[in-house]
Amino acid sequence: MIVLRLISESFNFAFSSLRQNKLRTFLSLIGITIGIMTIIGVFSAVDTLRNNLQNSVDKLGSNTIYIQKWPWQFGGDYAWWKYMNRPTPTLRDFQKVQERATSAEAVSYFVYAGNRTITYKSNSVEGAQVSAVTHDYYKTWNFELEAGRYFSDAESRTGAAVAVLGHSIADGLLPNQDAVGKVVKVMGRRVTIIGVFKEEGEDMLGTSADKTVLLPLNFARNVINVQDEQYDPQISVKGKPGMPVDEVESELRGLMRSIRRLSPTKEDNFALNKSTILTAGLDDMFKVLNTAGFAIGIFSILVGGFGIANIMFVSVKERTNIIGIQKSLGAKNYFILLQFLIEAILLCLMGGAIGLMIVYGLAFIVKLVSDLAIVVDAGKVVLMFILSTSIGLISGIIPAFMASRLDPVEAIRSK
Repeated sequence: MIVLRLISESFNFAFSSLRQNKLRTFLSLIGITIGIMTIIGVFSAVDTLRNNLQNSVDKLGSNTIYIQKWPWQFGGDYAWWKYMNRPTPTLRDFQKVQERATSAEAVSYFVYAGNRTITYKSNSVEGAQVSAVTHDYYKTWNFELEAGRYFSDAESRTGAAVAVLGHSIADGLLPNQDAVGKVVKVMGRRVTIIGVFKEEGEDMLGTSADKTVLLPLNFARNVINVQDEQYDPQISVKGKPGMPVDEVESELRGLMRSIRRLSPTKEDNFALNKSTILTAGLDDMFKVLNTAGFAIGIFSILVGGFGIANIMFVSVKERTNIIGIQKSLGAKNYFILLQFLIEAILLCLMGGAIGLMIVYGLAFIVKLVSDLAIVVDAGKVVLMFILSTSIGLISGIIPAFMASRLDPVEAIRSK
């Protein structure tokens, strides 16, 4: 009870001092507020960016490997002169992998036919991202349908004139209409819409299906050369459930080397890309961003901490007479020490709380303006309170110690 009473009285003295010197309190808060706002703001921006990028990467599938000409790579020297001479994946490669891969649940072949204009009667939409795929594409890529269905096996094999449209394309061609069953013109050919992708919105890697037009590969073969390098052909392989992605990758490397008849001394002339490559690259990038943001924020907090230390020295000087009276009435050194420490910590916590409120306010405004959800991690909020308390202790310990060691007679006579 005595300890609680001492803490309560120390809080009362601290609050009284802060209320009596409002301008000084406000000026002391600025540095801490800016520092905490910088740290939490940078961490929130980085977490938001990472969250959006990770959502984009997740669409690629955690157990899916992409056989391509060009490898995915972050940083370092990119040997493009070596990769450009590699052959692109072919239908023969696809068929052989499909026949031999024992660790694969599904294998699909994918080509990107570029941005095209899609028409329906008098309506047209430019910039549609036309892609052609084999049947198992729906197993190797994560997407949802808003209406209709995906290609049947028979439609894929026969190259039926059907298509699945992205939400934005369907909405642009047929506003306020059911797109399923309508006939549109793609690359000069009439195709029937059998499905519409669920709206996803823009993502950080450009993998949104909103502007996609998906065609069966065997239909596209009648219009374009699906093995031409300009259409960026690639093979995607999804491993069986529970099969480690490294085992799938190891088997595919052996298969591709065998299919392309590469001798043991020759390098791979293909790339096996997977989402973990992107995740590892993102981790490295965000470590740098977090470190930079933390360094900037700590510098701002230290500046604020020096400001609070100066204010506390002034406060001790102004209240020397009161300290002498308190000590003459029996106040112990630890009581004097505690009230100044609490005052310094309160200043830092108030500054941190204001900085946090500003971050939440900005996050709310960004959400309203751009519909982008800002991530404010609870762990970072806890970090804010720990930092604020620590800076308060560091800033106030020397002034508080000096105040607690004052001689009561000299302190009373100081005024």
